[in-house]
Order: sequence, then structure tokens, then C-alpha cells
Amino acid sequence: MTLPVPDVVVKMKKEKKNNVFWGRKWNSVDIGIACGLGAIHLLCVLGPFTFNWGAFGVAVGLYAITGLLGITLSFHRNLSHKSFKLPKWLEYFFAYCGTLALQGNAIEWVSTHRYHHQFVDSEKDPHSPIEGFWFSHMSWLFDTDQRCRERNNVKDLEKQPFYKFLEKTYILHQLALGALLYAMGGFPYIVWGVGVRTVWVYHITWLVNSACHLWGKQVWNTGDLSRNNWWVAVLAFGEGWHNNHHAFEHSARHGLEWWQIDMTWYAIRVLGALGLATHIKLSTPAQKQKMAFARSKPLN
Repeated sequence: MTLPVPDVVVKMKKEKKNNVFWGRKWNSVDIGIACGLGAIHLLCVLGPFTFNWGAFGVAVGLYAITGLLGITLSFHRNLSHKSFKLPKWLEYFFAYCGTLALQGNAIEWVSTHRYHHQFVDSEKDPHSPIEGFWFSHMSWLFDTDQRCRERNNVKDLEKQPFYKFLEKTYILHQLALGALLYAMGGFPYIVWGVGVRTVWVYHITWLVNSACHLWGKQVWNTGDLSRNNWWVAVLAFGEGWHNNHHAFEHSARHGLEWWQIDMTWYAIRVLGALGLATHIKLSTPAQKQKMAFARSKPLN
């Protein structure tokens, strides 16, 4: 029988959290990010007035392409944690899908995530809820001086010309996608394929940073605030099994129980069956025993 796990108290540091907006100098990158996020959210307001089934279908399709294949499978499990290997052409294709999610280029995204695991739920964590829910959810994005350290943790990506190319031409790919959508279906496709879809994927991704460090269950002794949250897992293609992930960060599988839906893992399994995904890493019994909470002695 597992001993009950005490609730973790999240202590907010109001003075630092407020400094994200007030009492500091905003640089041009901060202002650009704030304006861009504001504009993309405002575009969603036009959603009800431009709805058609074609535009809705494009939004759903791009949700899967950029969210599942791009962010969770490529940026997160493949590039950040090296949970499995892909042929370079396929690795680059999935990374391109992630680039179209408008969450930054692969080098930037992976660097931030690796810092999150290195300094999880400490003052050096780029997006910990110890600074408050909204800080971990999205406010951290507006303070690049605070969150952008020297990117000495992504040398594996920086030495590859493809990722440097995506970094230098990042905006051009977003414009190209917008032009393609406009050619396919006019302004409604822009509203739904860019606006609604992007904001939907944004907040689902951000919920992993915020909700999954505040609400849910801790089943592994990770020493941080990470939680398993089933409804985030459903929305984020399995990323909501976040305590599992922090316990076994290099595992390609986050939904460790049969009932823990993990769409990204299912996609990796298909790639493995096709011989495209190799060297797939999984948690071992020894690792699980090490990360388990102390158990009580059996009753006589």
C-alpha cells in the first residue's frame, strides 16, 4: 500500500511575478512577442463570423500536424529528450511541423525545455508556478532577459545547418503557410488555420507548464511539483502525464498505464513498427523502483 503523498504548497513570489510587466525595461523582443500574441488572440475573435467546415477542418488538421507531430513528438520527445531516433529526413520533416506551430524555432524551444528540466521548479526554471499560475502559463514569455540564457545546452542542434536555417528564416515559413492557407480558402482559412489553431495549441502546450505543475496526482517521487493531469493529457496528445515524464524524462512513453491515453506514444509505436523510429527508450523496472514513493510494511 502506497503511503499518502502530502500536498505540495506552491509559494508565489509576487514581487518577481509582477516584475514581468512592471518595474522593468521591456526590450524590443519582449514588445514584439507581446504584440504578436495579442494579435493572434484577437484574430480568434473573428472565428464565429468566418466559420465554414473547410476552415474548421484545416484548423483540426494543423492542430494534429503542428501539435502532435511538431511539438510533442518532434520538439519534445525526439529533439529535447532524444527518446528515439528517426531518419534525418523524417526528423527534419517533423521539426518543420513544429516550426509551423509558432512557438519558436527548434533551437529556442529545446533550449528552454532542457533548462526547465535542469532547474525544475526553482528560481532558475523558465516557467515554474512558484511565480504564480499565469507566470508559468504565459507571462514568462514576455521577459526574454529573464528566460533566455546562453544556449549552451543545444549544441547538438546548433551544429546542424537545417536547424540554423529554420532559426534564421523562422518568420518566412509562417508567412508562407499563411499565403498557402489564403490561396486555399481565403480569409476564413487564415482565421481558423492560423488564429484559432495556433491559440488552441498555444494554451494546450502552456497548460503542461502550468496546470500540470499545480493540479493532478503525483505517483512518482520526483522532488518537484509535476503532476499527472488526465484532461491535459487528452488535449496535449499524452503530455499531461507530466509526473510520469519528470520521473522518466528520457522515456518515449508518458502514459505508463494502459488507461493513460498517450497519442504521441501511439504515433511513435507506429513509426517503430514501420522501422522508422529506432533506439526507443522506455522506463525500466529498476528506474520505477528508484522513483517510487516509500511503501509501508505489509500488514500481518
